[in-house]
Amino acid sequence: MNNIMNLFSLTGKSAIVTGANTGLGQGISIALAAAGAHVFGVARRSCDETQEKINEINGMFTEVIADLSDISAIDKIINEVSSKTDRIDILVNNAGVIKRCDAIDVTPDDWDLVTNLNEKMVFFLSQAVAKQWIADKKGGKIINIASMLSYQGGIRVPAYTSSKSAVAGLTKALANEWAAFNINVNAIAPGYMATNNTTQLRNDNNRNDDILARIPAGRWGTPQDMYGAAIFLASEASSYMNGFTIAVDGGWLAR
Repeated sequence: MNNIMNLFSLTGKSAIVTGANTGLGQGISIALAAAGAHVFGVARRSCDETQEKINEINGMFTEVIADLSDISAIDKIINEVSSKTDRIDILVNNAGVIKRCDAIDVTPDDWDLVTNLNEKMVFFLSQAVAKQWIADKKGGKIINIASMLSYQGGIRVPAYTSSKSAVAGLTKALANEWAAFNINVNAIAPGYMATNNTTQLRNDNNRNDDILARIPAGRWGTPQDMYGAAIFLASEASSYMNGFTIAVDGGWLAR
């Protein structure tokens, strides 16, 4: 049994997690650090809280400040991380943004803000690490963060739905090309999670009640609910998984 559990160990691995300062990115960072990885948390603002939580479990965490809305930040991220570790083993494309308004009122600027971060950055940051992995022939793990709106249309979030549908498709497309190089590309689709992205929904009593009524588990998810799936997809335990999106949703899609 001990040998089997070693499949889930990330000891000696280095992981980039985008959007690591709050919410799901913070939770994923804690999980990977607890499994033994040195986590490089990328965010536009300070990751002090994430650092403190990982310090409490004696994990390894290094902050990388970068504006993820512009792909010009990619070289800075890769160079900074590469200067502090022998190689990058895991990439978690978690950073994302959501803009809520009626579809009739969406502006080009808001559309570009959402899709540049949620979709364009995901592809080009993945491409940057994949180039290294293909060159050194050692492979790696990419985990994209999809959404319930990778499957459904949603309400008042057309740019977000478009971007998260793209993430699910991109996960398959990259897996098809890169699996032969021992690069596993998979995704996690969180359900309705209690994070800063859903504050507006949770503060709307009618929407909150409607959402809870559909979740078989009867509660909003938490960043801790992401731990298992994140460790699994980052570890050797998922070495024959390619192009799949795991829903961590309390049963939302089964309803």
